[in-house]
Formats: sequence, structure tokens, C-alpha cells
Amino acid sequence: MDVVTLATGGGQGPEPEREVPVSDAAPLRRARIDASAIADNVRALRAAAGTPEFLAVVKADGYGHGAVTAARAALAGGATWIGTADPEEALALRAAGVDAPLLAWILHTDADFGPVAAEAIDLGVSSEAQLQRVAATAPGAAVQIKLDTGLSRNGVEARSWGRVFETAAELERDGALRVRGLFSHLANTSAEEDARAEDRFADAVRLARGAGLDPALLHLSSTAAATTRDQSAFTMVRCGIGLYGVSPFGDPARVPAGLRPAMTLATEVAAVRRVPAGTGVSYDHVWRAPAATTLALVPLGYADGVPRAASNRAEVLLGGKRRPVRGRIAMDQLLVDVGDDEVRVGDEVVLFGDPATGAPSADDWGVWADTIGYEIVTRIGPRVRRVPA
Repeated sequence: MDVVTLATGGGQGPEPEREVPVSDAAPLRRARIDASAIADNVRALRAAAGTPEFLAVVKADGYGHGAVTAARAALAGGATWIGTADPEEALALRAAGVDAPLLAWILHTDADFGPVAAEAIDLGVSSEAQLQRVAATAPGAAVQIKLDTGLSRNGVEARSWGRVFETAAELERDGALRVRGLFSHLANTSAEEDARAEDRFADAVRLARGAGLDPALLHLSSTAAATTRDQSAFTMVRCGIGLYGVSPFGDPARVPAGLRPAMTLATEVAAVRRVPAGTGVSYDHVWRAPAATTLALVPLGYADGVPRAASNRAEVLLGGKRRPVRGRIAMDQLLVDVGDDEVRVGDEVVLFGDPATGAPSADDWGVWADTIGYEIVTRIGPRVRRVPA
């Protein structure tokens, strides 16, 4: 009997993940997680980036793959840092025994950062107020200052860089905190826009050093830039979606070399029905059978994260062939057209996985749903059991 690491959830905040037994009989709705793929993807991304440090992003429960599973696999593949959005996510990793360097960067300004700093978790600060709050509640904590270089999200605005760096340097001299790094994020709008952001970041680094700071970690690039842009000016990259073998470009044809999907979403045929020509299928009868055909009922739907927007557009792998989804995707189920082929109740259906097996990819589903592969894997719901591949 295998075990898999799962989030317990259900409380007022994130809880530590736990290991539970997985029976020999596969659960009805399953996401097979290939930890070796995550480790291999990290190796490929590290080789492409070439930076001394590599941060693996496991926010949002490891992009739906399981944060602890993803973190352990990434570290096995050579990651030197682990990143989360929220401090609570980082604390859950510590509680699960992940002892690697951690960075969390979406902070509540009024929080008490003492418990986070006590677990040696770096805090990504985006304002002077956050700097002051860290110094007041977690003396001596390590921070990394996030800068806005053109994305207009969190991060210190350029007009405030000088003042924030001076404040940080003063607090560092007083022993109130330690500035370990500076970082930002690219918009991936164009090569020219990314180059301008890199120039702004270089200006910020010079300004910080002029104020007396000496940050060891300088990082700007996520998966897209880490695999396409020169990283010689930086000491670390932060890779997220690439860990999981999903394209950072929203294009199934543009998956960086050496990456393979880590999640396979699968279930089994729940019912088989032969229908005559003209039969309406699922809600609103947006599709009617043009000729007699066989329909296979698949027990996955939008409650499980399967996007309704992909109705009548998506495909699945069933019986060794790609089969079209027909009619509306419902909350718990969808229908696929198998024509005159024989299928049986219990046959496995793969919604997405590794294209090398013939299955659609998460990126394919992103195209069918007018979104990106990131959203497809991250939205897979709790009814779907994560099991080892």
C-alpha cells in the first residue's frame, strides 16, 4: 500500500499536510503526481538558468500538486530555496519537516511576524510600513525587499526606493532586521519590456548599495525568463509553473526543453450509452448527435476544477484515442463521444497528462477554456485524490 502527502485543510488557515494510505484500488477521481518529474524539471531549469541559487515556488498547494510533495521533490532535484505566497504556507512546510531556506512575500502589514521569523522564514517586504512592522515584531528577521519594476502589483514603487533603502539600512545597522535580498517580477509582455524592467532593477540595486545595503540574493526571473533571458546579473531565479511541466507561455507548443508534466488527471468510465441520430446531449442540448453514436459518461466536472468553458471543445484520452467532449460540462460529469468503438464501464479516462502518452496536456485544456495551463492544474478541487504516479 502506497502513501501520499495531502493537505488537511478545513480550518481557519492552512494546516500541515499529512500522509495517508492509498488503497490498491484507485480512487474514482485521481490526480497522479509524478514527484520524479518535478525533480527532473528542476534539474533542467537549473541548467538553463545557471544561477548559483534556485527558488522553487510551491504556493497554492504546489500549484495543485501538493506543497510538501512538490517542495521535497524540488529539493531532491537541486532547488536551494522554497517559495510561497503567504507566511502560513511556509509555516505549514516547516511543520511538515521541510527545513530548506524559505521565502514568503504576500504579507499582512499588521501581522505579528515573530512566529514566522522564529522558523527562519525570510519575509518579502513591499513597503516601508512592512519593514517597520517586521523590525517591531520580529527583531533580527531576514527580509528580502520586493520592488515594482513595471508590473504595478505589490513591491516598493520606484519613487519610494531611496527612502525605503535608507530605512532598511538604518534598521539593519541597529540589528532590527537583515536585508538578504532584492527581487522583482517581469511582466513577460515583450523582450523589450523585460529589458526595461531589468534596467530598472539594476538601478535599484545601485541605489540600495549606495544606501549601505549589500543584498546577497538578486532575483527577477520566473520560469519564462529563466529559460529565455541571460541571468548573469542575478544570483537566483524563482521558478513556479515550470516545476510542474506546464508552459509558462500559455502555448502547448512552447514548453521549455527538458520539462514534462507532473500531474495526470484521470478517472474511469461511469456509464456507456448508445444514442440515435438527433439525440441532445447534456444541458441546453448545445450538441446533438449527427448520427448514431456511443457516449461515455466521465465523472469529473467543474466542481472538480474541469473548466465549463471547455465544453464542446476539449478532448480526453480513452481507449488509446483522443475523444471529443460533447455538450456542456456539468458540475460532476461530462460526456465524450466514442463513435462506434467499444468502451466499457471502468475503462480509464485521462483528461490531461503527458502528451508523450497521447493524452491532452493541461496547456491544451487552457487553450480550450481560453485560459492558461497554470489555472487548469491549480484549480483541481479537493474531491480529486492526489496519489503517487
